[in-house]
Amino acid sequence: MNEKPSFSRILLKLSGEALMGSLSYGICEDTIKSISQQIKELRKLDIDVAVVIGGGNIFRGVKGASMGMDRASADYMGMLATVINGLALQDALEKIGVQTRVISAIEMREISEPYIRRRALRHLEKGRVVIFVAGTGNPYFTTDTAASLRAMEIGADVILKATKVDGVYDKDPEIHSDAKKINSIKYIEVLDKNLRVMDSTAISMCMENKMPIIVFNIKNYGDLKRIALGEDVGTVVK
Repeated sequence: MNEKPSFSRILLKLSGEALMGSLSYGICEDTIKSISQQIKELRKLDIDVAVVIGGGNIFRGVKGASMGMDRASADYMGMLATVINGLALQDALEKIGVQTRVISAIEMREISEPYIRRRALRHLEKGRVVIFVAGTGNPYFTTDTAASLRAMEIGADVILKATKVDGVYDKDPEIHSDAKKINSIKYIEVLDKNLRVMDSTAISMCMENKMPIIVFNIKNYGDLKRIALGEDVGTVVK
């Protein structure tokens, strides 16, 4: 069967929680192996893959601020958590033969490359998976916003937002049994209905730059490849 991908370059947005699996904290070994294998399948299709990774499985800046910490300090701690996750994903990918580069918005030369747009583009052109960590490098901005920003900068065709549910619902499916899945939705509807797809800054940026977002469940093995091949999976925000 001839497998022709629908995208030549994608940005995968992974939350820190996506790495937890069934754990209540940290990184699940089986889960990160599964995600790495799915990324490898995209590379076999000759798709350029960049990843923006969150840190909520280790530390979340907003939560730290709610406990009385200085918000900027808490956000920097959250950025450091994303670096830990990025290094873990790099290790898992390289163990299965996928070349990667971790690129950090906060300079840490011993463990990552500093963010330089042209360098990131060269890595993608050479077939390496690029893992962006430390968000935008600025407090008060989420990794969702970092994903939107990096997607524009690298010329991605789409943002693939990996979550714990198989798309966008009209209400939280984990709380409401009558929640209905939405197959396609406009950016402005996401903002108006305050649906938890990505934060409002990220959605507004995607709307302004016409960057489509596909929301899917990373736990459903193979969905990432199916999306790449143009199958109707998850929810499309456009």
